[in-house]
Amino acid sequence: MLTIAIANQKGGVGKTTTAINMATAMAATGWRTLLIDLDPQGNASTGLGVDASSREISSYDLLVDEVPIAEAVVETSIPGLDIVPATVDLSGAEVELVSVEERTARLRTALSNHGGHEICFIDCPPSLGLLTLNALCAADTLLVPLQCEFFALEGLSQLLQTVERVQQRFNPTLGIIGVALTMFDRRNRLTDEVAEEVRDCLGNLVFETVIPRNVRLSEAPSHGLPALVYDHSCTGSRAYIALARELIGRFPPEREAA
Repeated sequence: MLTIAIANQKGGVGKTTTAINMATAMAATGWRTLLIDLDPQGNASTGLGVDASSREISSYDLLVDEVPIAEAVVETSIPGLDIVPATVDLSGAEVELVSVEERTARLRTALSNHGGHEICFIDCPPSLGLLTLNALCAADTLLVPLQCEFFALEGLSQLLQTVERVQQRFNPTLGIIGVALTMFDRRNRLTDEVAEEVRDCLGNLVFETVIPRNVRLSEAPSHGLPALVYDHSCTGSRAYIALARELIGRFPPEREAA
């Protein structure tokens, strides 16, 4: 199973929207897809229509109580897409795991023998704490949503430093599959300037596809649906379909055919 963490310690950059819609796009192309909601806010779970009554076993149980992942998986309304939902209990997981041995490897251990899916996305919280660290230790690679705004590069440099430390101490094979520019507004000159600066710094690491600011992307979660289902023809959905296609093109050759 190919595992991709979607992380950025800055909030409001489109992590969850990216996680939901990329997972939906991959499922639509035939990949047996799993999304792990590792954010205590549980927005990815809500955005896929998983209500509180369906979250009896969550990612909290996976990390803290070491419940087998098969028991935590919940089917979504999207064919081929399952989710391990999150509950607010997850907010206490970092404190509860502080004194636990191998606390950074809990998620990696949970995923190590899982063969029910071909690709897994992990929606990380907006921080570089123990939850995100678990995701980075478990992941094969990292997808970074980056909002086109003034402080974007400063936050990105912190994330890259964290990735380097994780590579040195916990997960030497962790890579970065790409940086996705989100909330792109062509009417805003600053957006173009930030995008140009990011591409100058990171080169081909930045995806060609950009995700625009789009009302339909914002509306979709309130209906418990990915934008790709809520309105597959809107500019945001078309951008995520193009991004998924570009993502697949970056997979190692042995991963390309699901």
